[in-house]
Amino acid sequence: MQQKEPGGGDPIGARDWRKLFPFDAVLSSVRLGWVGLEAARCREERVFELNPPAITHHWLVLFLRPPKELDLQYEGVKRSVPPPVGAISLVPAGSPARWRWSGRRDLLAIYLESGLVAQVAAEAFDLDPARLTVPPLDCVDLPHLRAAIGAVGAELTAGGTGGRLAAESLANVLAVHLIRHVLTPRRAARGRDGTLPRGRLRAVVEYIEEHLGAGPSLEQMAAVARLSAYHFARQFKATTGLPPHQFVIARRVERARELLQGGTDLSLAEVAADVGFSDQSQFSRHFKRALGVTPGQFQLSARIA
Repeated sequence: MQQKEPGGGDPIGARDWRKLFPFDAVLSSVRLGWVGLEAARCREERVFELNPPAITHHWLVLFLRPPKELDLQYEGVKRSVPPPVGAISLVPAGSPARWRWSGRRDLLAIYLESGLVAQVAAEAFDLDPARLTVPPLDCVDLPHLRAAIGAVGAELTAGGTGGRLAAESLANVLAVHLIRHVLTPRRAARGRDGTLPRGRLRAVVEYIEEHLGAGPSLEQMAAVARLSAYHFARQFKATTGLPPHQFVIARRVERARELLQGGTDLSLAEVAADVGFSDQSQFSRHFKRALGVTPGQFQLSARIA
């Protein structure tokens, strides 16, 4: 079951997902436990008409390969000409839509929780969320937003190996780029650059160490640092050189290395669970990427030594 953090809105359940994506997606996040957003990759050739219900999520579509024919309508947008590769469309939350396409296409669809966007608007941009209006986008070329969507696609392709924390971080980044587009050219974002004070960094690292197995969320770490999730992520990376989710993965790998080197009686699956990895496969992938050998190989060499 998906949790309601961080934006306070309702997650998209499997039943609702079938209404939004009634065809089989090549990749889908619906069972990955993501928060803040959901994503799906679609490659279809047949003619398809989609009339998704109005939802509490902003629906972004990145056209990796546009269809041969396209007819879409939503909130003042009417398009009958396929867009160029890399174009982005956005159906704002609460807006019904009608899509009809034919011919082979490759689309990345992201559903971004509107409550999270409102939260980021208040915390990172000092905006009144009640006055923030996310407009529809009609196949626009926005490189920064496209890069953020691409990062979500990469995490989806990797099977969500970064876990819930990575998805939460990506949702915040996506919200930031979306709000920046809404604000431009009215004014630039007000940022709080810099690094975390030493005391706050120490408190966050201690919190991470104490909660590795449970999986600390971005919101929880930010609360320890007494910052918004957006400002915390920026300052944490500026201080440590790593985004929060990558730092957590590094600490999990190091904790696992210590256990294996110490001759633990735990199985590899139990070690994976103990340090907070979702399964042994995810554990092995991150361990080998960091140390160049699998956990089993490392454990064997440690026993021989």
